[in-house]
Amino acid sequence: MVSDMRIKLFIITLFVLFSFCTKAEAIKIGLQTSVKEVKIASSVPAEIYDTINNKSLYQIRPMIIYHFKPHGNELLVNIDKKNIPLKTNQVAIRTMKPGFLCQKRAWYRGNFLINNLGDSITLINDVYLEDYLKGVVPSEMPSKWNEEALKAQAIAARSYAIATRSAGKHASKGYDLVDTTADQAYGGASAEKVTTSKAVDDTKGIVLVQDMKVIPTYYHASSGGQTKVWSSGSSFLQSVPSFDYGTKKNGHGVGMSQHGANNLAAQGYNAYQILNYFYKDFKFARLKDKPEL
Repeated sequence: MVSDMRIKLFIITLFVLFSFCTKAEAIKIGLQTSVKEVKIASSVPAEIYDTINNKSLYQIRPMIIYHFKPHGNELLVNIDKKNIPLKTNQVAIRTMKPGFLCQKRAWYRGNFLINNLGDSITLINDVYLEDYLKGVVPSEMPSKWNEEALKAQAIAARSYAIATRSAGKHASKGYDLVDTTADQAYGGASAEKVTTSKAVDDTKGIVLVQDMKVIPTYYHASSGGQTKVWSSGSSFLQSVPSFDYGTKKNGHGVGMSQHGANNLAAQGYNAYQILNYFYKDFKFARLKDKPEL
């Protein structure tokens, strides 16, 4: 069976890599939704910026925790033990030089967006797609696994993120994805590892497309022997032996088995062959360069 599969993979690895129209721009990740308070710190000087009126409000000092709360239709921030009304319902926290922002006991790249939705706050991480992925891949797959499996994971995670944003799954809440396995686990810069960041860099911008649209490349930990397809059906999904035999079933079983991907990589298959095995009827494409945040 492995021999037959090698022949199949050799044939379907002949793929087209072309420039794609979707930009590899910033993506918005919901870190907290409908909470009464958020606590934020920065590793470097940062600013509270009013995104409604386009003006800087206050400067944040490094390594100090700032509390943000809803106040009617506005936001409050506690500075030097004083609650200060910000007179706006939406602010961004932006570092004034390269650095990181802290929330939920983790450091993040990019900016934070804080929205008052009436009587609660939503906190969003506005971050470059490739930087986001560097916090996803080690959160979704062990960083010590085979590098080709890590690259396959990076491409699958990138495709899922773009497809989910395009579908507007969380658009009504002001962000594109959440930071849990309801979409993809995301641990920010605190989760980054050398091996997984290299996998993201080595596959920069590469996604799976069908009919000029990025496809949602569903994946899971293990199928227990055979992958599944959704009952509604998607032409890029197929049921195949998952090569994760002996591993307890974990996840929905649709798309790429992460354990299976690592086992295939150990047998000599590269990231593109792995993806060609778990998905069908697609092409590889490369997103355009990212614009500025």
